Amino acid sequence: MQKLDYLKETPSQTAGPYVHIGLAPGAAGFDIYDHELGWDIAGPNARGERIRIEGLVIDGTGSPIKDVLLEAWQANSEGNFAHPEGGGPVEDGFCGWGRVITDFGTGEWAFETIKPGPVPGRNGKIQAPHISLWIVARGINVGLNTRAYFDDETEANAADPVLNTIEWENRRPTLIAKRSERDGKPVYRFDIRIQGDGETVFFDI
Repeated sequence: MQKLDYLKETPSQTAGPYVHIGLAPGAAGFDIYDHELGWDIAGPNARGERIRIEGLVIDGTGSPIKDVLLEAWQANSEGNFAHPEGGGPVEDGFCGWGRVITDFGTGEWAFETIKPGPVPGRNGKIQAPHISLWIVARGINVGLNTRAYFDDETEANAADPVLNTIEWENRRPTLIAKRSERDGKPVYRFDIRIQGDGETVFFDI
């Protein structure tokens, strides 16, 4: 029997330059779906404060990365998730999940939603209001997980069990979105630094 040569290992691949086309084709200029999945996080019936969150994803040289996809998960204003074990009921149309890509010219990303409420964590400890984010882009082999907390939730942040697991206190601010107002509406700024000075805290989950 002829001996087969062993195949060489396939080179590992990053997310690639076309990840945004596959996951958010409408934002990439491809009119494929009537309603693109992941654009409506809160829905029209969600109670609570309507907010906008925006920022950049910044590389180790300080430059914005312009082909990033971000996914967001959050609770509603009562701290309930859109899941059978999410803690309680949510409003009709609230999914608590969203997907956006960065602007190809500026690198800016943004989404509009409602500010989440505090949620129960492990051992019954209450977690401060936050939005969980997953980031993927060309050059990132494994998606990065982080959280955006809110700078006007000082007391809740100080007691948050996840923030308190971060040993170096000077790194905790990398998870805090800063509030301002634009045209009378609340806007939170949350820049994500992949590496270098001020690198955002990422979680191994």
